[in-house]
Amino acid sequence: MTEETMLSEQNAASPYLVAALYHFVAFPRFRELREPLQALCEANDVKGTLLIAHEGINGTIAGPDHGVEAVLAFLRAQPEFKGLEHKESRAAKAPFLRMKVRLKKEIVTMGIEDIDPTRVVGTYVAPRDWNALISDPDTIVIDTRNDYETEIGLFKGAVDPNIKTFREFPDWVRNHDGLHDKPKIAMYCTGGIRCEKATAYMKEQGFDEVYHLKGGILKYLEEVPAEESLWEGACFVFDERVSVVQDLKQGEHKLCRACRHPLTLEDMASPRYEAGVSCPHCYEVRTEEDRDRFRSREKQMQLAKRRGQKHLG
Repeated sequence: MTEETMLSEQNAASPYLVAALYHFVAFPRFRELREPLQALCEANDVKGTLLIAHEGINGTIAGPDHGVEAVLAFLRAQPEFKGLEHKESRAAKAPFLRMKVRLKKEIVTMGIEDIDPTRVVGTYVAPRDWNALISDPDTIVIDTRNDYETEIGLFKGAVDPNIKTFREFPDWVRNHDGLHDKPKIAMYCTGGIRCEKATAYMKEQGFDEVYHLKGGILKYLEEVPAEESLWEGACFVFDERVSVVQDLKQGEHKLCRACRHPLTLEDMASPRYEAGVSCPHCYEVRTEEDRDRFRSREKQMQLAKRRGQKHLG
């Protein structure tokens, strides 16, 4: 079987092309792009979320190959996004249910003014060079993602700040004295965008040797062979796949529709798990009224599914 035939069969089994992208750039005319971009995505059966702001664009889209390629070509035709890069993976089922192009104050929210990755940022490290850096005893490795993401996967030896949102990261840095114990700081996130701001912030706080994984965990899982990988667990993704593993294959996790927390097989075996209603992570903080409401929603979703219709929840 030729490589071309194998690729064709893989695409047939996973017909949805998924493109994760971001690009920091001065983009004062971002508001005028929303409507034509939304219309183009809808015309090409592309779904997902794209955030646009004065500082650039960020998001993930999915759809047929020709549709995603049309959207990417449109974006790169804009002078500001000429150098736009993206990361590809595939999905057997539609990863998104709708298309949203949103105007935002920030394309990734840190809440700190004047952090500009186009002006100052950490040193990019290619996935193939990442293992050597994080294995260096002079390096502190930091995961910049939220706690529900780090719970299902981390790089070996990484420090987990255990933050609920990225807005908490600056406070964590200010209150974590141990960051000065070693000369090198290596940071990573899902696709690279949070580290753009995180490393910029660290540099402005006086840290000198600050590095980040180019392309994030997704690029690492795509390029670094399993036998060499220092990644442990799965990588949470913000779409219906929930998680991906080596070679960007879909993981085993499901999403709790009540609290949006990724669930392991063990979580789903818990007596506190009820599909679409509750899970071990949210059972104690939800009321029975909440669960009744979620049961009603789940019933409507299942009825729509049996009728061959989409229910957006």
